[in-house]
Amino acid sequence: MAADVLSRQPWPEHVNNGEEGDYPFVANFSKGLAHDDAGEVVPSAYNALLRAISTQRAEDFERIPVTRRKLVDPQAGLAFDLEGPDPQSLRIPPAPRIDHPRNSAEMVELYWMALLRDVPFTEFDNNPLAKQAAAELTKVPEYRGPRQNGVVTPGLLFRGESRGDARGPYLSQFLLRDIPYGVLRVPQLTDTVKPGEDFLTSFAGWLEVQRGREVKPIVRNQKNRRYLQTPRDVANYVHFDALYEAYLNAALILLDPGLAVPLDNGNPYVHSANQEGFGTYGGPHLLSLVTEVATRALKAVWFQKWFVHRRLRPEAFGGRIHAHLSGIRDYGMIDRGVLDSEALKRINEKFGTFLLPQAFPEGSPVHPSYGAGHATVAGACVTVLKAWFDESWPVPDPVVPNPAGTGLVPFTGKDRLTLGGELDKLAANIATGRNMAGVHWRSDYSESVRLGEAVAIGVLRDQVGVGHEDASFGLTRFDGSRMTI
Repeated sequence: MAADVLSRQPWPEHVNNGEEGDYPFVANFSKGLAHDDAGEVVPSAYNALLRAISTQRAEDFERIPVTRRKLVDPQAGLAFDLEGPDPQSLRIPPAPRIDHPRNSAEMVELYWMALLRDVPFTEFDNNPLAKQAAAELTKVPEYRGPRQNGVVTPGLLFRGESRGDARGPYLSQFLLRDIPYGVLRVPQLTDTVKPGEDFLTSFAGWLEVQRGREVKPIVRNQKNRRYLQTPRDVANYVHFDALYEAYLNAALILLDPGLAVPLDNGNPYVHSANQEGFGTYGGPHLLSLVTEVATRALKAVWFQKWFVHRRLRPEAFGGRIHAHLSGIRDYGMIDRGVLDSEALKRINEKFGTFLLPQAFPEGSPVHPSYGAGHATVAGACVTVLKAWFDESWPVPDPVVPNPAGTGLVPFTGKDRLTLGGELDKLAANIATGRNMAGVHWRSDYSESVRLGEAVAIGVLRDQVGVGHEDASFGLTRFDGSRMTI
């Protein structure tokens, strides 16, 4: 039945932003291939990648001449799925171009994120640097982050774009509360990394990493653990997480009998006088489903990454900016918005280059930037959770980390936090944590959570179709609209 429905849907037209033709070997992802001394990919290496993309033959993928680091799973997007939409049946819009003000706005935000990596979120409102970041982003028309009456306030810096993201603490309650795991109760105290330690800030080191050089892994402090507090903390979290980890944790929290979280009204057992869900529409069903959509989301976004957009990573764009301003190359197509920014000036004063400082020694993974894997998985998994529970449920006793990060204290703000809002915030926290590391763009987050949402909606529709019960799911989408499956 589901296959019949999909077969009747028109196949979407997949369109990229045209940079690959307008600025060949400059504006697209090429990490891990051979590069010249200016950081541009060697044309023959990139053409071998394009040949494999075109023919889709396994032997042509094997002929792509990587240097030392392997390309990450370029054939995943060619898979088909037995449940939910096939990866190739979904689309995301073209990414912002390097000659467009929106791309500049996203890069300015990334430079500020790097400068503010070690400032606790709870201090953004009063931090002078955060105030300067908010003031500059307010003046950038193409900046798509949240505003209050047209103004980017320090408290809104780097937040997501959905309805719950602007309310309450920056971090979702699902990243702070203890996780009930059978007879265990797991506090969300995380490994820490050295504050102030940024990577790929010299052009020589940056170039070697583009060429695929292996680097020593980051040193993690597993003794002095603490609750997430800063952008660097969140970046470290998403450096090592299992992709569905935060949402499995959220599911376990929400299934805690002590919380008594109400289910969505469409659950067939909400109104039953003598039955309750288990293998269907109960806890085991949810725990498998919230993780099941992750791999399906990855295949959908991997098709977009490799076969449609091939967007360059922010670290690579930082290399283009440095080469341009240092006289290594003339990239006059780069929009002036980033070149003239206060954020870039401060980066140069602090690090001596115009590169985007990375939170990871290796920089980005060896796959294109758009869409984002973490963000697509976030969109899919959070959509399942919003469909399963009553989104309007008020989250009781919200908390924030204490100043040392060693414990939790009550949140004293006036905002009312709801389950749906905190789930949207969870998706944004995890997705933009990759931005805070310097490996993704804002539009990677904003478009990819919607792609993941579409994957989950398709899977949920199939779940309703193959079950015996008379069931439905109601949920609020990331754009704020309501729908029923």
